[in-house]
Order: sequence, then structure tokens, then C-alpha cells
Amino acid sequence: MIIYPAIDIKDGECVRLYQGVMKTAEKVASDALETALSFKAAGAKWLHMVDLNGAISGKRVNSDIFLEIAKKSGLKVQLGGGIRTIEDIEFYLEKGISRLILGSAAIVNPALVEEALKLFGDKIAVGIDAKGGKAASDGWVKDSGLDYIELAKKMEGLGVACIIYTDIGCDGMLKGPNLEQLDKINNSVSCDIIASGGVTDLNDIKELKKLQLYGAICGRSIYSGSLDLKEAVAYAQGPQEV
Repeated sequence: MIIYPAIDIKDGECVRLYQGVMKTAEKVASDALETALSFKAAGAKWLHMVDLNGAISGKRVNSDIFLEIAKKSGLKVQLGGGIRTIEDIEFYLEKGISRLILGSAAIVNPALVEEALKLFGDKIAVGIDAKGGKAASDGWVKDSGLDYIELAKKMEGLGVACIIYTDIGCDGMLKGPNLEQLDKINNSVSCDIIASGGVTDLNDIKELKKLQLYGAICGRSIYSGSLDLKEAVAYAQGPQEV
């Protein structure tokens, strides 16, 4: 299992949110590049990044920060937030971002997902963010009414290889991930599933690994100190426990 430490950017700063609510933004680190380098030193190979301003506006907002980290950190960067066009995708991939996450587009513009997959293959992932099992869009503020499993199967049908699944109710709360929903989505589609939201400590990493998930995104738990990233990476990369 791959551990993805997370850096979310709002107004140029590293922040974390509670349940995706923008007004709860709390600064968690002073410098994004320094933070990324510390994650690399702990053994991480990938970095999960989100343009929070972009997620709301539907445009690239903090791109300079993401490109600097992709260039200087030595980490593969997985990026989401505000990526709504083929031009956005080309801009980031040509400048060193390793994987892009289409979130709102999966709901409101599946044709974009289909086109992106044809052009860029496994460099495209889809983010499914749900409240009460219903997928949300536009920075988690709009409820699509779509069941998260229904949407996952639709994306699988388009050829999506990787889905990042977030239970919004768990995000940033440090109360554990939604294991039931993660297990359900993992067993409903053939896509690689990356868990996001709620990871608190090493016990959560152990539970996610038991579900045989592809990866786990860790944010607030690292910044708060409840999860040791080096320990988490070592455990995730080790042999599966019986």
C-alpha cells in the first residue's frame, strides 16, 4: 500500500480543513517545499496535493507552488482541485506533475474524463467525495445526488484505473476512515482505490491495509503528530499481515 502525505494549498499557504469547509482552514506548515522535503526524508515516494482555491473557482490558482514541488522535492505529485479542461491537464503534466485528479468533472463533465483517459491514460485519476454516500462536487459544496458506488462503476466503465475516495464526514476529523464504505467501493470496481479522510494513527493504516486498498492519504494526522509518517510508510510497504 502506498502512503500519500497531503499538502492542501489555500491562498498560497499549507492548510487543513475540517470536513471540507473552507472557513475552517487552519495553517499547518510555514513552507510547502520544506514540508514536502520532510515527507521525502520520512520515506514517502508520492505527495498528494490539492488546490483548494481551484476546487472552488474551477481554475488553476496556486500552480506555481505545485510545479516548484514537483521540480524540487524528488516526490511524485498527485494533484487535484480546479482541473476542468484538457488544457489544464496538459499544463500540469508537461511541467512535471505525475498524476491529476478529476473530481467535479467526473460528475458534471464525464466526456472530459473519457477524453483525458484516451490522451493521458493512467496519469488521470478520479476523485469521488461523498456525504452520506452521495457524491459531491465543486469543492464539496454541491450534492450531485449520485450514489458513490454508481459513480465509481460509471468511471470504471470509462476506463479509470485509480479512484481516490473520500467520506467528507471523516475528513480532517481524526476519528478514523469509513472502513465500510471503502471496503464496499474496493469490492465493487476493479479500479485501484486510494482512501482519503479520517486517518488518525498507525492502527488506521493497519485496517486499511487489511482491506487491500491501493493507497491511503494522510494529512492532519501527520501534522498533529498522531501518525508517524516514517512508521506508516514502513508498515504500508512491508509484507501483508495475516
